Amino acid sequence: QVQLVESGGGLVQAGGSLRLSCAASGSIFSINDMGWLRQAPGKQRELVAGITNGGSTNYADSVKGRFTISRDNAKNTVYLQMNKLEPEDSAVYYCNAVVVTTGNYVVRAYWGKGTLVTVSS
Repeated sequence: QVQLVESGGGLVQAGGSLRLSCAASGSIFSINDMGWLRQAPGKQRELVAGITNGGSTNYADSVKGRFTISRDNAKNTVYLQMNKLEPEDSAVYYCNAVVVTTGNYVVRAYWGKGTLVTVSS
C-alpha cells in the first residue's frame, strides 16, 4: 500500500504565504505525476498545480504567478509554495500521486486526506 500525508496548512492573513508538503511512503517503485487539488465548501474539487517526474509543471490560471509546485524525487515528496494568498484560496488541499507499486508494478492514483488552508481578509 501507499500513503500520502500532507502537512503545512493553517490560518494565514491575506497576502501571506504557506508551504504545503506531501510525503509518499509505502510500496513505491516509482512516482509519475504528482499534484495538488483543492476543494472549497460547496464547490467541486479543482486542480491547483501538477508536476511530472521530469519536472514539467502546470497551474490553474487562478494561481499562476503566486503558487509554485516542486518535488524531491529522492524523498517522494511534493511541495506547494503559496504566496500572496487570497481569501478565495481557502479550501482543503489534497495531494495526489500516480504511483507504480513494487512487486506487481500496478499504476494507480493515490490521495492524501487533505490539509485545511484558511485565508482571512
